[in-house]
Amino acid sequence: METSPDIAARRTHLLAQLAAAAQQAGRNPSDITLVAVSKRQPDEALVAALEAGQRVFGENRVQEAYAHWGERRAAFPDLQLRLIGPLQSNKAHEAVELFDVIETLDRDKLAVALRKAMMATGRTPRLLVQVNTGEEPQKAGIAPVELPGFLTRMRDEHGLAIDGLMCIPPTAEPAGLHFALLAKLARENGLRELSMGMSADFETAIALGASSVRIGTAFFGDRP
Repeated sequence: METSPDIAARRTHLLAQLAAAAQQAGRNPSDITLVAVSKRQPDEALVAALEAGQRVFGENRVQEAYAHWGERRAAFPDLQLRLIGPLQSNKAHEAVELFDVIETLDRDKLAVALRKAMMATGRTPRLLVQVNTGEEPQKAGIAPVELPGFLTRMRDEHGLAIDGLMCIPPTAEPAGLHFALLAKLARENGLRELSMGMSADFETAIALGASSVRIGTAFFGDRP
């Protein structure tokens, strides 16, 4: 089991790597958010991360996120939770109640459900559109060519403000090509947030404009 010193040391090392990558790219490290991907992590690891000062976490599933963070929110009012996994429309209400950022908006049906949930709860989590930069049939996300029309519908038909884009590059292709494409799409559409980069490639993502990087293994260590 990973101990609190292990996680604290890895977090310190990651923050130093993040800062170095940002400075090399001529960017301010404070403009880049380290998101600790806490899916499938045991309670001990979450406690260690919190003790180390981490406050931004990414989760893949709504139900697991509630188990991890539902009772901890009151004790950590500065906690920021990001949904980075696919969201079913019938889970939109729960997601809006819990998450501060939803990064995987990718279809009109989900937009309708999110808008309804926001009106019912009074909460307005920031929204990112997931882009399927590799156009992989098994992967969620909007095809790049469809993005401008999708963003227009989100704004004009569904009344949703979109803050940025997210992608998960194909594993068999250089990640940098996909990060560069996502950054280009963000510029063309006037979006400021870019969620891209994971443990193996976050420095490349930072060089290409990432505003947040999603780190699991390099933060928490290998899962049992």
